[in-house]
Amino acid sequence: MPESKLIVVTGATRGLGRAMVERFVELGHRVLGCGRGESAVAALRAQFGAKHDFAAIDVSRDDQVRVWAARVLPKFGTPDLLLNNAAVVNRNLPLWKISADEFQKVIDVNIAGVTNCIRHFVPAMIERGSGVIVNFSSGWGRSTSPDVAPYCATKWAIEGLSQALSQELPTGLAAIALNPGIINTDMLQSCFGGAASRYPTADEWSRKSVPFLLKLGSQHNGRSMDVE
Repeated sequence: MPESKLIVVTGATRGLGRAMVERFVELGHRVLGCGRGESAVAALRAQFGAKHDFAAIDVSRDDQVRVWAARVLPKFGTPDLLLNNAAVVNRNLPLWKISADEFQKVIDVNIAGVTNCIRHFVPAMIERGSGVIVNFSSGWGRSTSPDVAPYCATKWAIEGLSQALSQELPTGLAAIALNPGIINTDMLQSCFGGAASRYPTADEWSRKSVPFLLKLGSQHNGRSMDVE
């Protein structure tokens, strides 16, 4: 049986994050997950038990991520995989119609949230000398569409952030920007409406993506990847 890994998943209460939690647990791995909804976090705790850990955390808040990491790292150890999955999308509108507050929220979650998790989890991975950081990008991190300019901007930023991080990491670690593909989630439905149903569900996607994620290693450092 393959060795069990410790995996940190942000945005674990819904969409891709929730589906990944299911698959990792099924395969015998330990998951530390976070999400913003207290009730959804409580449901994860009830379903998966004390072997795993789920916390109500807003990743855009550095203080919350710091406290979370300080609690789970001594208890569970250093993660093998840090999956920076949490993200939000703006309402479908031209850029000049997006309020400053909404634009800032997308930046705070999609860029600062990723950086906060890197800041508080990666030092332990560096100290151990191994680990993979997967920053979830998007097809809109390598192309663009109208009415999602704030989201596109953040995912293009994730591509650059991941490349720069990969150049800073010591040997043995990897930073990867991952385009998960087009999946029928609430986020996609907010952009595509009914057409989102043409694409795989998060559960279907996770059955392919989780084995792929588990195979990532230091040899993939600096790559912009798609789920294969």
